Amino acid sequence: MTGRLRVKFVPQNGRSYLAFYKPFDVLCQFTPEPGSDKGTLAQFGFPKDVYPIGRLDADSEGLLLLSDDPRLNSRLLDPKNEHPRTYLAQVENIPSAPAIEKLEAGVDIKGHWTLPAKVSLVKEAPPLPERSKPIRFRQNIPTAFLKVTITEGKNRQVRRMTAAVGHPTLRLVRVAIGNLDLASLQIQPGQWRSLTPEELDLAFQW
Repeated sequence: MTGRLRVKFVPQNGRSYLAFYKPFDVLCQFTPEPGSDKGTLAQFGFPKDVYPIGRLDADSEGLLLLSDDPRLNSRLLDPKNEHPRTYLAQVENIPSAPAIEKLEAGVDIKGHWTLPAKVSLVKEAPPLPERSKPIRFRQNIPTAFLKVTITEGKNRQVRRMTAAVGHPTLRLVRVAIGNLDLASLQIQPGQWRSLTPEELDLAFQW
């Protein structure tokens, strides 16, 4: 993750900039999938015309930004900007130092080598809210949390990365976008609020 000259993002008057704690089993879209029993963003009372900036899979949780300002798409999602997102991944078994080094260096996911990442073993289980559907525990198989920061957003990337080194992800929570940290926003799953200009600018800092 290379350092680069950062141009301060200036919000536009009249635009919405929202932080949302997406719960488990909710799709990152406003219209339901035919035959699906999963929730959608439509049930959370967002202002008209906002849309998600990026996405989280239905079985992932955590920080999601929504806005009606199209400038956020290129600033936050264009791969050339190397914009970091940080996740807590609860995985099966305790990853070894070599496994973590592989994740950091890059792993092969069906012919795509992931970019270098920042990965560390979390020593104590983080104080995450209870999930609506508990993870599947297997008898005699311990779990651990990894803190993973990536700068690309391939489909189910973190899950596929940890699986590639033998540690399937059981729970995945996005805890930061840039330096905008979910804990500092003081919202719980299903809650959202508007961001101040200072908070929004944190999303572009790293």
